[in-house]
Amino acid sequence: MMAVRQEIRPRRRIDGVLLLDKPCGLSSNAALQRAKRLYRAEKAGHTGTLDPLASGLLPICFGEATKFAQALLDADKAYVAVLHLGVTTETGDADGEVLATHPVAVTRADIEAVLPRFVGHIAQVPPRHSALKHQGRKYYEYARRGIEIPRVSRTVEIGSIDVVSWRTPALELAIRCSKGTYIRTLAEDIGATLGCGAHLAALRRTATGGLDLADALTLETLEQASEAKLDALLRSVDILVAALPRLDLRGMDATRFGQGQALERRELADTTVRVYADGVFAGVGIASGGVLRARRLMSTAPRPRAVETVES
Repeated sequence: MMAVRQEIRPRRRIDGVLLLDKPCGLSSNAALQRAKRLYRAEKAGHTGTLDPLASGLLPICFGEATKFAQALLDADKAYVAVLHLGVTTETGDADGEVLATHPVAVTRADIEAVLPRFVGHIAQVPPRHSALKHQGRKYYEYARRGIEIPRVSRTVEIGSIDVVSWRTPALELAIRCSKGTYIRTLAEDIGATLGCGAHLAALRRTATGGLDLADALTLETLEQASEAKLDALLRSVDILVAALPRLDLRGMDATRFGQGQALERRELADTTVRVYADGVFAGVGIASGGVLRARRLMSTAPRPRAVETVES
């Protein structure tokens, strides 16, 4: 039977940031691929993995925005976490086998007395079931084979922990923390300190780097939108670096910066800035010793759009 060549709508260059409300049960990469297909984007990446069991804010970068994703990877995060007290599991979350159960004789006052111990700079031992690597393999690969490997504690910063609700055995907490914080580990450590054990029953990311879940969209909403509407829902690339001070350049200085040339700017303190060339976001620069140099630049060059075909 003769193969029929079927034309697929071509991928396109698109630059911007999508604030996605990732659902539970979907990996961050699967959510990214669905959004990429909806937008027919040539290039896309996300700004910090959420476990499949977690939901909430997952900023997705398209095109030129991927150059500036590191800003959100390094940013503080905010979560709402539900701890199940009295039950510990193999993985520290609801997906693992139960290891032990204990009675829960804990009051809200007991909880609020313990939580301040976990605020500030604290040491965390990464969980056995994590994506960190040891000798080229991920921790969870060793765990699945029953192999114990050395896990070195790391320092993370917890900005705040507040009780949202407490109804035995479910403890709901609002947490602000630095990058690299394992909320599963925090849940286990809080449970151990309370003397009853705990695991992470649910997790929802509510903010990252100044971006808020309240502005995020679900995949269902996106799937019902026209392409023009999808494009209108994208945020500008510079929201990724909105925390940096702004520097405006005009005329020849704007042109030279866009070409990657160093500029003398003795009035600038040593810092990293987001730069606008004649009012348009041009990239990120580093000022040092009175000289401004480009660190990452937006590209305005057109990209070829190849038409894809499949055989059926």
